[in-house]
Amino acid sequence: MVDQQVRTWEVLDPRVLDAMYEVPRELFVPRDYRELAYSDSALPIGCGQTMLAPNLQGRILQALEITAADRVLEVGTGTGYLAACLSLLAARIHSLEIKTELSQAAAANLRALPESAGRARVELEIRDAFDGTPQGEYEAIALTGSMPVYDRRFERALTLGGRLFVVVGTPPIMNAIRVRRVDDTEWTRESLFETVIEPLIHAPAAPAFVF
Repeated sequence: MVDQQVRTWEVLDPRVLDAMYEVPRELFVPRDYRELAYSDSALPIGCGQTMLAPNLQGRILQALEITAADRVLEVGTGTGYLAACLSLLAARIHSLEIKTELSQAAAANLRALPESAGRARVELEIRDAFDGTPQGEYEAIALTGSMPVYDRRFERALTLGGRLFVVVGTPPIMNAIRVRRVDDTEWTRESLFETVIEPLIHAPAAPAFVF
């Protein structure tokens, strides 16, 4: 998977590749789809949600430029696979999931990993990321679902120099963007690539077109 799918999507950071080698993806895929764990496609995980394809997850990890001292916020735990990979790269992972069933399954998946895999660095929370609760401060933030309309609440949770990965827009074309905080009042935005993923639940909707 890593050599044939992730590398070919220009994911070349050796720390990211090592993390994806280390985490057994099949442990984080629902049993009915386990034979497709390493396929180049999104997979159903229940609750109407999907697990992102490996190449996209690799691009997210690389775009965040994570260091061993970073605190990371993940919005959309899903099965816990990306959190597990993040735990091998960063100091602490705080992962939010709105669906109780998914968060509980992710916790079980993470418990199946050895302590050496970094699972102790992952904190799971069942919560709506759009409920108005202060997000805290993080060096890196990963949104695993898209936002039809960009919402600035997450970039404001970045520390100086912090990075946010977000996919913005609506089908058929969405833009993957890296946002970087450069000072107290300024952020830069860099378009990375085009993709299409499901929106985060309760993300602000695009205004309806009226004739």
